[in-house]
Amino acid sequence: MTVDTPYASVRQADGADRNAVLDILTEAFMTDPLVCWLYPGPGERGLRQRHFYRSLLDHPAAEAYLIGDREGAAVWLTLAAAPGQPHEQAPGQGGARLRALGEALARRHPDGEPHLYLPCMGVVGGRQGAGLGSAMMRHGLERADSGGLPAYLEASSPRSRALYLRHGFEDLGEPVRVAGGPPLWPMWRRPRG
Repeated sequence: MTVDTPYASVRQADGADRNAVLDILTEAFMTDPLVCWLYPGPGERGLRQRHFYRSLLDHPAAEAYLIGDREGAAVWLTLAAAPGQPHEQAPGQGGARLRALGEALARRHPDGEPHLYLPCMGVVGGRQGAGLGSAMMRHGLERADSGGLPAYLEASSPRSRALYLRHGFEDLGEPVRVAGGPPLWPMWRRPRG
C-alpha cells in the first residue's frame, strides 16, 4: 500500500528494502540519548543497533514502512491482547542495560487489548524536521483508526514526545527510568473515527 502525503509517499517495505530500513533507523538514532546510553561505545553502536532493528523486523507481527526516497522508516507491530510480546526479545540481545530496559518496558506495556505498537520511527539526518515523521505517523494512525485499534509507543526524547502529543498520544503514567538512563515516555492513543 502506498499513501501520498504533501511531503512524500509512504509505502510498505518489502524484503528488498530490509537493508534500507536498517540503514535509516541506524542513522536516525545514532545520537539518540537512549541509544547512546544503551550502546556507549560509538565504534560498535551501529552494529548493535542494526542487530536490534533486525530482531524487530523478524517479529512475526512487524510491518516496516518507508517514506520518500528512503528518507525515513517506521516499524509497527500489530499486537494481540497478550502480555510480554513486544519486549520479549530484548534480554537475548546483549547487555545488562538493554535487558533492564526491556524488563521495565514490558511491565508498562499495555497488554489488555489489541493495539498497534510503534517501537521505532526515524528520519535520516538531513531530512529531520521536514515533516516526514509526521507523515509517517499520520499513515500509521490512519491504519490504526480504520481498524479501530489504539496505538502505543515509548518516546525516547522530549522532541519525539512533542511530535506524538501533536498526533493525539497521551502520556501513559510517569516516564520509565532505568538506573542512569534517560527517561522514556510510554504513550497511548485511542482510535479516532
